[in-house]
Amino acid sequence: MPEKDLYAILGVPRNASQEEIKRAYRKLARRYHPDVNPGNREAEEKFKDISEAHEILSDPEKRKLYDEFGMAGLQAGFDAERARAYEQWQRAQQESARSFRGGFGRFESFEDIFSDLFGERARPGPRPGADLETEVEIDLLDAIRGHTMEISLQRPEICSACQGSGEDTAGAIACSECLGSGRIQVARGPVRFSRTCPRCAGSGRISTRACPSCAGAGQTVRTERLQVRVPPGVDDGSRVRLPGKGAPGAHGGPPGDLYLRVRIRPHPLLERRGDDLYMNVPISVLEAVAGAAITVPSPTGGNLRVQVPAGSQSGKLLRIRGRGVPHLHGGGAGDLYLRLMIHVPAQDTPAVREAARALEEHMLPHPREQLKL
Repeated sequence: MPEKDLYAILGVPRNASQEEIKRAYRKLARRYHPDVNPGNREAEEKFKDISEAHEILSDPEKRKLYDEFGMAGLQAGFDAERARAYEQWQRAQQESARSFRGGFGRFESFEDIFSDLFGERARPGPRPGADLETEVEIDLLDAIRGHTMEISLQRPEICSACQGSGEDTAGAIACSECLGSGRIQVARGPVRFSRTCPRCAGSGRISTRACPSCAGAGQTVRTERLQVRVPPGVDDGSRVRLPGKGAPGAHGGPPGDLYLRVRIRPHPLLERRGDDLYMNVPISVLEAVAGAAITVPSPTGGNLRVQVPAGSQSGKLLRIRGRGVPHLHGGGAGDLYLRLMIHVPAQDTPAVREAARALEEHMLPHPREQLKL
């Protein structure tokens, strides 16, 4: 396909001023405008070329790139600095360009060099899919003991109808830009290069309709139910990784991973501090005064037998080693702290008051005697 000459389209010299370009455009636009030539296909195409030429040549930056590199310089992703460096190399090697062998460095051919100027490659390699993340909420006891749960989530997957292209492949036709080859020729100096066709992305075929299965997105969403094992010891904000359950890869690449961010509901009796647990344990006045062996539920399951020392005060902490939260990566567990809370009778009866008065005689010194600020 021959290179367009934008100056020739407008009928102006290459050194034309902006005013000359504007006048030429207005004159030709009036002549070939579709409203003036209804149904005239040739005039419509001519008007498109005139508009494109004016749009580029009236912009100083675009005109500069066009003057230096032609239409190739206006392609998306074109790197002018790389192109200039290449042309400098080309001029130095022009004498032996046709017989040159083995001096391409990291490139295998002239085609690779020119493709690199546009930041592209003819055959994109496999790309892994993106990682996904969602939240799950569990109870504190489930975080301590570990928990198996079923979750339902919607995951993207490559559309099976169009294989991720987003196009209605059944109605695809040969690309008019590359004539079905998937590549277009670019002339620059004495050597001709080809690069991936930007219109069909190298497939050689294009479709005018979106895939009906995915509406052009290239992916569909399906609901999947998964059995997930939350390990003992997870904390609020911990992430559980499910390999291969993320977004699908591209060009044959592997899928990403799914991460479950754990949120833990608070417990009415237990408080977590790191891997240690604190639990309020009610005891009677007699148990506090005389001491007693009491039974309390264990956060890790079952019951614990604990000795309350005689003369225990409300708020006293009893430490039980290794009965806290299991360390997430193994190697033991935190500690369990039992906070003793002395409970008195809720009934206000003469017998209770009499017992309290008898006990008061032995409260020496008075509990508030040392309370000072």
